[in-house]
Amino acid sequence: MRVINEFKAFAMRGSVVDLAVGVVIGAAFGRIVSALVDTIVMPVLGMVTSGQNFSDLSLTLGHTLSGAPVLVKYGIFIQSVVDFLLVALVVFMALKALNRLLTPVPGVAVAPPPPARAEVLLEEIRDLLKSRV
Repeated sequence: MRVINEFKAFAMRGSVVDLAVGVVIGAAFGRIVSALVDTIVMPVLGMVTSGQNFSDLSLTLGHTLSGAPVLVKYGIFIQSVVDFLLVALVVFMALKALNRLLTPVPGVAVAPPPPARAEVLLEEIRDLLKSRV
């Protein structure tokens, strides 16, 4: 039972749960960007390049014994690179916006909060004791 309790404490820590949520959202976000690349970006890029479909780009190396061609499908690789670059760009822009929101505005000084009531009382007691000596 002790191992189960230790595992439960580990699994329910905030950072582990946050990481799990991030992985799930990241996977869903990756599918959204892949759909964007497959259905919008690559067809437009194909039209710019005279109607070329990038997923069909391949290099024939030869044929197998059964007569099927041996292909190096570099078009799919190009599509994956564009996919990655778009994901990286969107993540970069999101982090940049988040950092802008979290950094304090320069020139605006935030006043420190007043000391706690207990701290003020302790300082008064200290001052009274110093004056007696």
